[in-house]
Amino acid sequence: MTQPLDRAWEAITGIVRAPRPDGSPPDSIRPLFAADPARFDRFSRRRDGLLLDLSKTAITDEALAALLDLARAADLEGKRAAMAAGEAVNATERRAVLHMALRAPRGSGFRAGEEDASADVQAVLERMQAFCASVQGGRLLGATGERFTDVLNIGIGGSDLGPAMAARALWTPDCPMRPHYLGNVDAHAWEALRPGLDPRRTLVLIASKTFTTQETMANAALVRGWLAEALGEEGANAHLAALSTNTKATAAFGIGPDAVFPFRDWVGGRFSLWSAIGLSLALALGWERFARLLAGARTMDEHFLSAPLADNLPVLLALAEVWHVNGLGYPSRAVLPYDERLARLPAHLQQVEMESLGKRVTTDGAPVGRATGPVVFGEPGTNAQHSFMQLLHQGTTPVPADIILVARPDHPHADSHRKLLANGLAQAEALMRGKTEAEVRAEMEAAGAAPDEIERLLPHRVFPGNRPTAAILLPRLDAFTLGQLVALYEHKVFCLGALWGVNAFDQWGVELGKQLAGAILPELEAGAPRPGVHDGSTEGLMREIGRVQPVEGVRSG
Repeated sequence: MTQPLDRAWEAITGIVRAPRPDGSPPDSIRPLFAADPARFDRFSRRRDGLLLDLSKTAITDEALAALLDLARAADLEGKRAAMAAGEAVNATERRAVLHMALRAPRGSGFRAGEEDASADVQAVLERMQAFCASVQGGRLLGATGERFTDVLNIGIGGSDLGPAMAARALWTPDCPMRPHYLGNVDAHAWEALRPGLDPRRTLVLIASKTFTTQETMANAALVRGWLAEALGEEGANAHLAALSTNTKATAAFGIGPDAVFPFRDWVGGRFSLWSAIGLSLALALGWERFARLLAGARTMDEHFLSAPLADNLPVLLALAEVWHVNGLGYPSRAVLPYDERLARLPAHLQQVEMESLGKRVTTDGAPVGRATGPVVFGEPGTNAQHSFMQLLHQGTTPVPADIILVARPDHPHADSHRKLLANGLAQAEALMRGKTEAEVRAEMEAAGAAPDEIERLLPHRVFPGNRPTAAILLPRLDAFTLGQLVALYEHKVFCLGALWGVNAFDQWGVELGKQLAGAILPELEAGAPRPGVHDGSTEGLMREIGRVQPVEGVRSG
């Protein structure tokens, strides 16, 4: 007997395979607007000023109904309730998933088994707030008695991407401290940061739950050496804090318990910017802005937990992705924020989505049987228009795009902002409308082009159109709306995990490379690979690396 979930997937496949009543193919968008002037009103939703518009996708009323049936058949609402109740929805690691607890108000009652997660969160937040007040108020000073003006966060992955993205989006010159982020183990990253920092005025946060992450600890050692050279060993300790649960290792590194801020294993790294991992944000932006960031996320949490599926923004965004990935077979998605302050948002979403949804087996270990997470890439507009947008407009495979617009800027240059918005709106319209052969011919004839020139260029100037976009409009970009936006995508990831039947909260795929790197490192130190341990290519590359002589005058160690 066919199960409800199988029938729901079959219904979506049936819609894709069948022509529409008007004869247009199921991936066409342009005819939908011609037939329905009110399409925008019916396919857009709002929450606390944030607008999601899915009208420029090929989703019809029939398709949306089938997608909502899929959500019900997958028990999306039941799985959502299980996550909120603190059940071990991260089944492979037997962990709860409670990043919503990080931004919930006092007494919210989030629990992880017998543990009062809400109480734990509030205790850490209170310590963070007191620490920020001491640093920003000048009561906690550096080793030479000077106030801290800069905060350097050393972390990688979720301990770097989320906070770095939010700091780029929200920092202004009137903020209490200047934020800096060091993630890549490539020491060129540190060398680029170092000249702009004064060790006497720099507070360093080392973000690693286990305090053993290879890249983070290598960078921590470099930076600690820089501090010690200027301030002495004891002086360096006064400039260090840790975001970690390994108090034994942090103590051995010279960090006292009052400067260690923990976070729990029911918070995945890519969902952790709201936790102690966000301390760099609280220090740099000020506690009020950090609290507003949490408040914005909390409003999206409340909406996600309570809104009906048909009006639920994260659910609808996830269903649009299912339609594109599984219905129409589109393997990638672009994220195009038309705001320079969101320049790091695509990178953050790459981790949130691709690390969560790049899975080939279901939660019970069976092959998943359909495509899961698409490739996510992006760049701020209008830069993207002059790099990869050619492929989106005229490439062989459509690439859905999220176009993120901010209605009001925080600068006085109104004309520049109108041009920015005009470009974002125009790209979405151009991707949907395209340009037909008849339109190209008429345009060239009106410009006086010769008939043979028209025929020569005609195929090159046709745009197929019907390229889907989801528009997200923020009234302005501030801490509250950024919190909404990031939480929207976090909940979208949960929904997709439920719909595809995969665990969106483990990441075993990152482990193999770490294990092999640990084995290769001593061979690089020895200058040669061990015979028969690696494949021929890896051995050959290691031998070639060993043959290259150090460049004279370049520091090592």
